[in-house]
Amino acid sequence: MQTGVHSDSMARLARVPRTLALALAGVTAVLVLLTSFVLAQRATLADMREAQETTLRSRVQALESTLSRQRAVATVLADDAAVRAALGDPREAKLAAVSQKLARLREETDSAVIYLLDLRGIALAASNWRQPDSFVGADYSFRDYYRQALRDGSATQFALGTVSNRPGLYLSHDIRTEPGGSDQPARALGVVVVKVEFDRLEAEWRQAGDLTYVLDGAGQIILSSQPDLRFVPPAPVGRALASRQAVPGTAWSMVLVSSSAPAAYAGGFAAGSAGFLLLLAAVIASLRLRARRRARRAAEAERRYRIDLERAVDERTRALSEEIRERRAAEERLDRLRGEMVQANKLAALGQITAGVAHEVNQPLAAIRLLAENGIAMMPSDAAPELAGNMDSILRMTDRISRITQELRGFARKATGDLGPVVLAPALEVAALLTAGRRKAEGIQLELPKLAPDLSIQGETVRLEQILVNLLQNAQEALSGRAGAGLIRVLVDADDQRVRIAVEDNGPGLAPQIARQLFTPFATSKPQGLGLGLVISQDIARDFGGSLRAEDPPGGQGARFVLDLPRAA
Repeated sequence: MQTGVHSDSMARLARVPRTLALALAGVTAVLVLLTSFVLAQRATLADMREAQETTLRSRVQALESTLSRQRAVATVLADDAAVRAALGDPREAKLAAVSQKLARLREETDSAVIYLLDLRGIALAASNWRQPDSFVGADYSFRDYYRQALRDGSATQFALGTVSNRPGLYLSHDIRTEPGGSDQPARALGVVVVKVEFDRLEAEWRQAGDLTYVLDGAGQIILSSQPDLRFVPPAPVGRALASRQAVPGTAWSMVLVSSSAPAAYAGGFAAGSAGFLLLLAAVIASLRLRARRRARRAAEAERRYRIDLERAVDERTRALSEEIRERRAAEERLDRLRGEMVQANKLAALGQITAGVAHEVNQPLAAIRLLAENGIAMMPSDAAPELAGNMDSILRMTDRISRITQELRGFARKATGDLGPVVLAPALEVAALLTAGRRKAEGIQLELPKLAPDLSIQGETVRLEQILVNLLQNAQEALSGRAGAGLIRVLVDADDQRVRIAVEDNGPGLAPQIARQLFTPFATSKPQGLGLGLVISQDIARDFGGSLRAEDPPGGQGARFVLDLPRAA
């Protein structure tokens, strides 16, 4: 009797460690699942927030570009001689010519409507003058943008159209006579108004799938990818991801709201994967334990059976170990592919942003060229030759900017232009001229080498100047604030095959973390920089068959960049 009681006690004691082990395993499994879920969710949320902020910056830039373009239209028309003449002598023929001009300008600038008001607020000319709902003859003296433009010179108002009943932004600018001296000050003639509608931008936001809206200074929604949200305060976003950024030049701010569900899905997937691995490990451990028990029982019954069973267990163990190794190798390949995909997405976004910036620059560039052409047309015959030269320089510079934007589009398409011999000396002089304003303001000295007039490289003129301008600008920014102590030195070394151009400065040099990622897109230490200048320059150098790299400067002070290019035959 005592022997039976003792056996029961020993069995209960043996079960205690097993129960504790199972409890500990269960707690460990729960912790692993929770940790997997939290880490995956946080990583996905961080990636989503970074992508959301990049998208928001792009949309703010697009909206800012649209507003700047339309403001430029109103400013140009306010100084237009034909518009002043029509207001001073509002005969039908002159007003019809102005209406035709407004219609052409509206088509070129994507404005909704452009119209001209006299001092009474009556529309004398409009871009829709031939349409049934023409504004000509309508009274807009009750509009705030009309009264404020006469009082302050310009005005901005977001409101519904009285005829179209469509929301839009009204940009107005007063039109005044040319001042004739202290005894004849400029007087008001009328007001030009440009209405901008944002249907295309809102459609693009809506097509993207997330919620995008713009708040005015009072905190009400005026633009939205969901039109039914206009003119009401925004609702709380709850658990969704939301980013907000001010629209430069206005009291507006843009908000981008995205669902956080993908982060929860990623956490659930990670937890499920971890649970599957834990279950697989438990199954393997259970199989091994059962195999050992069977082996011990078989050893007591028959030796040969035990040997055969141990061989089978060993083979099964090797197979499971090989499977685990293959699974780990597959997970490592998956991690590498995931990192490569992230980098590919960044480079794809870089191409889209580059093409978008090149496209947006061309539109304000057209306004600049129009101003310059108007200035030449209105220039008196006895004007100073320097004035005519300056206007011609503006036209040449607009042509140069147009060619540069074409190069940016080429960079986005990974295309190269025709290459040929390019004389180095003129290209270096142009780059120095384009960057001279900043050096003069900062008191920075520039030392240029004396080059042979026939020293040429194999490349393309505008893109070579683009590289040189970028290197000089970077050096000047590094020397900013040195109060006349800054020095930039350009050195050229050439042989029969190659030409090496070195740009050195005596600035603070490159920080180690910046030096490691100099040619990585979006990596920059400048508060307002995009981190694309050296990337584009390196890409151009490679198209020329050369290279761009950073080297240790002589004496260990400052920075040194070397552009290595093939010499033209």
